[in-house]
Amino acid sequence: MGSDARRELRLAVGALEAHKALELVVLDLRKVSDAADFFVIASGSSDVHVRALAEHVIQAIDRAGGRPHHIEGVAAGRWALLDYVDVVVHIFHPTLRAYYQLERLWADAPAVSTESVG
Repeated sequence: MGSDARRELRLAVGALEAHKALELVVLDLRKVSDAADFFVIASGSSDVHVRALAEHVIQAIDRAGGRPHHIEGVAAGRWALLDYVDVVVHIFHPTLRAYYQLERLWADAPAVSTESVG
């Protein structure tokens, strides 16, 4: 993992923790997929919380000079996807997270402790 990806991962996790994201999980995809190195998966308690969490992640990484490759769903506040290429952040409304079950879909990817990210 490059230094940009490491920084983006650390900043995303830090912003999510600081703004009370729920059920924060980091999956290490490096040995199971070429899609990205890491998925950061979190929930917000409401549509407003999902939007706010996404904006905080974008701002934190932006202040460090990082730019997302693609952003999807922030305005709707149901499932925000922030694609930084090596790090992809998924922020869900709880009902959609339960429906899509990304952790189950990517069950072969080991979870990484958020403490080890910082």
